[in-house]
Amino acid sequence: MEIKVPELAESITEGTVASWLKQPGDHVEKGEAIVELETDKVNIEVPSDEAGTLTEVMAAEGDTVRVGETIAVISAGGETPKPAAAEPVQETPKETPKAEEKAEQPVAAAATESTSVADRPIASPAARKLAREKGIDLAQVATQDPLGRIRVQDVATFEVAPREQAKPAPTKPATPASAPAAAPGKPEERIKMSRRRKTIANRLVEVQQTAAMLTTFNEIDMSAVMALRKRRQEKFVKENEVKLGFMSFFTKAAVAALKKMPYLNAEIQGDEIVLKKFYDIGIAVSAPDGLVVPVVRDADKKNFAEIEKDIIQLAVKARDNKLGLSDLTGGTFTITNGGTFGSLMSTPILNGPQVAILGMHAINLRPVAIDAERMENRPMMYVALSYDHRIVDGKEAVTFLKHIKDLLEDPESLIFEA
Repeated sequence: MEIKVPELAESITEGTVASWLKQPGDHVEKGEAIVELETDKVNIEVPSDEAGTLTEVMAAEGDTVRVGETIAVISAGGETPKPAAAEPVQETPKETPKAEEKAEQPVAAAATESTSVADRPIASPAARKLAREKGIDLAQVATQDPLGRIRVQDVATFEVAPREQAKPAPTKPATPASAPAAAPGKPEERIKMSRRRKTIANRLVEVQQTAAMLTTFNEIDMSAVMALRKRRQEKFVKENEVKLGFMSFFTKAAVAALKKMPYLNAEIQGDEIVLKKFYDIGIAVSAPDGLVVPVVRDADKKNFAEIEKDIIQLAVKARDNKLGLSDLTGGTFTITNGGTFGSLMSTPILNGPQVAILGMHAINLRPVAIDAERMENRPMMYVALSYDHRIVDGKEAVTFLKHIKDLLEDPESLIFEA
């Protein structure tokens, strides 16, 4: 049975082999995952439809594979198919001299063909494909595989040395060639960017090139929220089995502010502005391969406990690379909390095609003027709102952030606002 790359998601036609969960010779149960594929957004485990033994792997870790491509073979019942190169060489049965004379030319042709097949190097389909693309003769490629099978890695490492030797010596030393000699003994490490990291990088650059991004700031006295959490935490945990955190307050405040300023809950499609009448709030979460933004659905219809549970569940899935496409798509507004890592202030980048993102930061005690005569140390947080100035005016952005501030400095008002 062949294992093919499944349909990954709409508009995604290829992925990268992140890791093989099974190795050739391993037994595989029906429904057991054998390989993990990395796409632009999520990691997907590919299961086996039948029980058997994994007999052949046709793509190495790090290889790019397309939807529908065969990447492994599983033999039912543990039977290992014979490789093509192991087929017996054709033998010509003894015949009468007359028959040999008549069949002289066909036998000679068959012998030549058999010799060609026998001499043909054993290589994985991915290795043959790379060799064709690079114009490399597989017969010249050495391999470390004990069975003599040429892998993608063998082809990739082969192409460097021979081609460099074939290049004519330059008349003048090239700058790139002399660069390493400029800093002898300086250690460095080259790490190939993961597919997801490349996608994140491309999207962030695209947003900065296509949006008229601007950021406005404010600060929030967190005394009231912290006092409320202290009073209610024990009862909240007992009733809901989850802690009352800061994210639920900011999520509820953001929903209330978006209702007053609907152009921040929108996106641009061509020459039209699409106002979203629902509130799916993206919460930026740090994952092993980079920042991801899973979405809390219908945040306006959920209470504090439901929001906290959703955020915890999504954070765990992000940490374990278990987020699905449905967890990451369709958000209307994003909140990111750099304060988790100690950030005092930042200018968050838009999560396109959204037109606004709220940035939270660290809570620090700072002296605050209470009135003309009094100063007090208060737990203060800087907040930032980055927005697309093409459809959001400065007045709307500043008013939005001011409304967030007012609600969080009087958190009981959230009961009536959202």
